[in-house]
Amino acid sequence: MTDDGLLAHARGIIASNHYLVLGTTGPDGHPWTAPVYFAPSGDRHHYWVSEQDAVHSGHLAAHPRVSMVVFDSTVAPYHGRAVYAVGEAREVAGADLEHALRSYPRADGGGAAPVTREDVTGSSSYRLYRLTVSDMWVLCPREPREACPRHGLAQDHRARVIGG
Repeated sequence: MTDDGLLAHARGIIASNHYLVLGTTGPDGHPWTAPVYFAPSGDRHHYWVSEQDAVHSGHLAAHPRVSMVVFDSTVAPYHGRAVYAVGEAREVAGADLEHALRSYPRADGGGAAPVTREDVTGSSSYRLYRLTVSDMWVLCPREPREACPRHGLAQDHRARVIGG
């Protein structure tokens, strides 16, 4: 599989799954993970809405560096399909908010309600957040006990598809 094929594979996983698991770090250094319904916008941006007092939301102001994983939990055991990424996440505000609201929720949102500016500003307890990906990897697709066609490895491994 080519590098373009691996990126297309990652895009397919992201497009077909509505939740990502967000990894944040608290002020005490302890990790926290939270599943969030998300909307991708291109390869490097992912949006979600959370309450301001959610644990992960509280972490972002002081520690915006995050990790994420999007995975297909419907596949058979040992057929893992996953995208991993790191980047920075922040509340979306100001002029960026209009663009974000055009991306969230995703068009194929599976019943997600539209979100307005009033839903995520002012006295509302909810805010819209954006993860900007700096590096992204995909779990190379392969059959169990078979070698990855791209790398020749007969074990689970990740291939970088975005970043340096």
